[in-house]
Amino acid sequence: MATAEHPTFGTHEVANQPPPLVDYNVFESDRPLVEAVAREGAEWARERIAAVGAYAGSEQAQELGRLANENGPKLRTHDRYGNRVDVPEFHPAWHELMAVAVANELHCSPWKDPRPGAHVARGAAFMCMSQAEAGIGCPISMTYSVIPALRTQPELAAEWEPRFLSSTYDPANAPVPEKAGALAGMGMTEKQGGTDVRANTTVARPVDGGGPGAEYELTGHKWFMSAPQCDAFLVLAQADGGISCFLFPRWTPDGERNRFRLQRLKDKLGNRSNASSEIEFDAASARLVGEEGAGVRTIIEMVNHTRLDCVLGGATGMRAGVAQAIHHTAHRSVFGRELVEQPLMRNVLADLAIESEAATVSALRLARAYDEAIAGDADAQNLKRVANAVLKYWICKRAVVHAGEALECLGGNGYVEESGMPRLFRESPLNSIWEGSGNVQCLDVLRAMVKSPASVEAFFAEVSDGAAAEPRLQSFTASLRDELPGDLETIESRARRLVEKMALALQASLLVRYGDEAVADAFCASRLSGDWGQAFGTLPAGTDFGRIVERHRPSV
Repeated sequence: MATAEHPTFGTHEVANQPPPLVDYNVFESDRPLVEAVAREGAEWARERIAAVGAYAGSEQAQELGRLANENGPKLRTHDRYGNRVDVPEFHPAWHELMAVAVANELHCSPWKDPRPGAHVARGAAFMCMSQAEAGIGCPISMTYSVIPALRTQPELAAEWEPRFLSSTYDPANAPVPEKAGALAGMGMTEKQGGTDVRANTTVARPVDGGGPGAEYELTGHKWFMSAPQCDAFLVLAQADGGISCFLFPRWTPDGERNRFRLQRLKDKLGNRSNASSEIEFDAASARLVGEEGAGVRTIIEMVNHTRLDCVLGGATGMRAGVAQAIHHTAHRSVFGRELVEQPLMRNVLADLAIESEAATVSALRLARAYDEAIAGDADAQNLKRVANAVLKYWICKRAVVHAGEALECLGGNGYVEESGMPRLFRESPLNSIWEGSGNVQCLDVLRAMVKSPASVEAFFAEVSDGAAAEPRLQSFTASLRDELPGDLETIESRARRLVEKMALALQASLLVRYGDEAVADAFCASRLSGDWGQAFGTLPAGTDFGRIVERHRPSV
């Protein structure tokens, strides 16, 4: 029985716990991102990006992200009558998040409104939305990326591009002419080949003579078919002329379900709200995109744009981790002081913030190179050629250890699912694996050195702009130059070391020119000059920790 002295369930009050980090604008609170948007030519889109940022930071969106992950997709192979349907079924939270992303045209805006800064604007909005839930990024990214590859075959582009450019999300499992919008997926890898897509065994047979744009029948399998709920997919298969690229629709032109079977959905470490699948083709109808034998060259246009999104995704995870870590430590007291004010924690937070800012600045600079390359800038095309792989390698690699350290800032609370940090941690390895793992990126840089020397010169021209103002970067760059190419017999085994240095040189140059002075100084002292340990939180004692942490503090 409750009394004044003994209230019911009144054992204690919860104290010294931070409030949830919700109902804040993830864009407006991210100073490096706001500055990068203005600097890289997308200030015209600020209001639109901020609207996405406000939504992504809302309690509603954060809750939808949680629900979508805790209630992942399930494969329904047959309907109640025994007919094959092969559809992943999603929680309503997934559909609501997808509808917002599509309404904001994160899947198509640079193609729909191709003005200067369009890829930067879309990239910044993509980073914001992904902080609500990263899993929706897969179908959004692949639909964005399919357009340049599809344009290789003009008649297919004319048929499908208007569907992919729709700002209406339509999840119905129905022929595309009956839908208000469409999304794209991709299938390249097979069980026996993996990265070596030329080892694919799926066979493509022409229906009526074949040739670019013509119909073929595909028979075989895909070990990874991304976002199998999508309406059409770019896939690779062996035609008479060699490995070729095909557009495979879920439904045939005559409105019949295409001849394929979803074997199972992958049980993944992270990215659990999104569906990934294994699929079998049984004389499935598809159309050839480009020439027979040119499949890799055709689909690489899609791959390169999804690699940009991997860079953006890695930077997004870092920003989300920094925001959570600073927010938690600013509201948590230990030994009579707020954690954020304690010297060793300030070192950790500042180090995490520096890594996050370097990732954000370089990711948006890469997005600008995409804008400039499309406009015909040869230097930008060359820079993009090598910087894409360099940044994809390094930022995605750093995201994993960054997420682990950010989680640790929350202590035991960070290890609990309700904090959201385990979800962030599980998500962190994906971008390093997706669209070519670390080794693939490093080998791509080596190929660029041989096949496109101009791309390496464009890279060093970008770096030199910052090196002229920073002696430590100048010395680091000179050392890097001396290592390229070096001993050709050992260059492949040294590739990771070289690409890491290239990434650090590029990030340092951008921070020296455009970043906060304290951030740039600490980056050069630690990453370039070696005044750094083997873990985050080992910056030199003279670092302006307070200034760096405050720069990255989320405003609630």
